[in-house]
Amino acid sequence: MSSNPPVPGAAGRRVSLVTLGCARNEVDSEELAARLEAAGWTVRDASASGGGEADVVLVNTCGFIQAAKQESIDELLGAGSGGAKVVAAGCLAERYGSDLAEALPEAQVLGFDDYDDIAGRLDAVLTGQRWPAHEPRDRRRLLPISPAGRPHAAGGHIPGHGSTAIPDLPPGIAPASGPRVLRRRLGDGVVAPLKIASGCDRRCSFCAIPAFRGAFVSRPPQDLVAEAGWLADQGVRELFLVSENSTSYGKDLGDLRLLEAVLPELAAVPGIERVRVSYLQPAELRPGLIEVLTSTPGVAPYFDLSFQHASGRVLRAMRRFGDRERFCALLEQVRRACPEAGVRSNFIVGFPGETEDDVAELHRFLTDARLDAIGIFGYSEEDGTEAASLPGPLPAEEIARRVEDLADLADELMAQRAEERADEIAEVLIEEPLGPGLYGGRAAHQAPEVDGTTEVRARGRLAVGDLVRARVTGTDGADLRAEVIGNTGPGAAGTPPPSLSHPSMSRSEYVGQSRGG
Repeated sequence: MSSNPPVPGAAGRRVSLVTLGCARNEVDSEELAARLEAAGWTVRDASASGGGEADVVLVNTCGFIQAAKQESIDELLGAGSGGAKVVAAGCLAERYGSDLAEALPEAQVLGFDDYDDIAGRLDAVLTGQRWPAHEPRDRRRLLPISPAGRPHAAGGHIPGHGSTAIPDLPPGIAPASGPRVLRRRLGDGVVAPLKIASGCDRRCSFCAIPAFRGAFVSRPPQDLVAEAGWLADQGVRELFLVSENSTSYGKDLGDLRLLEAVLPELAAVPGIERVRVSYLQPAELRPGLIEVLTSTPGVAPYFDLSFQHASGRVLRAMRRFGDRERFCALLEQVRRACPEAGVRSNFIVGFPGETEDDVAELHRFLTDARLDAIGIFGYSEEDGTEAASLPGPLPAEEIARRVEDLADLADELMAQRAEERADEIAEVLIEEPLGPGLYGGRAAHQAPEVDGTTEVRARGRLAVGDLVRARVTGTDGADLRAEVIGNTGPGAAGTPPPSLSHPSMSRSEYVGQSRGG
């Protein structure tokens, strides 16, 4: 539940906001919440638990794979059980538009281009109007093919790019305080996603996301820094940078190395203790980015690498890069730079034409790779994708068998990798008290929600948001147990420890060097 108070006088205009899917959707929901609250709506985070006393339940849906689509539909069907009007937004709504509205008359369907006037749309819903759903379209066609032509093109609304200029200023004149953040937090945790880009230019044969999320668009660095400062003022201590493809950040702004420059700036924002990057494309992982991720104070040496498979033959059918040997070489490069670096990846099993030899190749890679976190997913045929028409589709039962076998292997390998971290010194962000002298948190190799956690024992008192140095003393599957090093107590753990990679260099010194200062 957000700590932001509801707007007074908003009786009769109460919206319960349900967010499904990924961290990118969380950012989009917080943009919607800000727009609604500014227009006088009382906003509450339903945490996917239904409408309660709301007049409208707004469901920010996920449309990625079949299981996520079904969850979204189930939520929409149940959202109006308390008498509230139901509105669908988000990826499923954008992807299917009028088709979803026809199949689900219980809900009104809004697309991304409705977000600018979301309050007006919900006002209309309250009065009983039926807002016409949009016709589905390929949003990649809304922007120029050339990335360089996108920053100033009008290509429809891009959710989550929520910094806007303060109105009533002459053109070209920015407010002295910088961009205004168009976001209202729906939670009060010390970790928050920060969207750095939207859309994707890659053409993976199994993925429908680019068609409904559009072409790749980066957010300007000044917007990211301003939003990071705003999040720090809201109590956030770790920034989780999200996008469909973080390694492409800056290519449409004329600088493919822009992420390397922005990371130290974000880490230097007062109050921010740690910055973590998600979703790195192995084909685009540059040596310079590896260096920044493994050597910048305040930046987690964390590699969320989208391998998807390890068989070169399957990867080519997926229209992706690499094979087992190349991926192992990339991991060796990362670990030469930072032996304790965390690595996670997801893998698709049962892709059309996948053979037992392909599965064996993936098995060998997983065994050799020593990944901290592994996600195994069965192939899901998606409308409008190239893979849906490929020969050699596998029976659902065979896909399920392969998923189960590899998931069991993944659990075993993740536990082994955790055991390898025994006696390591970890930087753990404290997120919750568990009992006297016992706290829950995450080490640098553990991302929120998707990876393991670390249980920390301390002789003194810690506070949520503290970043502490702790020695790993045991494991439980992928989870760690650790003991804080040194004295703790009120104020003792509130100052972040020096980086393990750069013990003698402050964050401000690093930013100065990265700018040539």
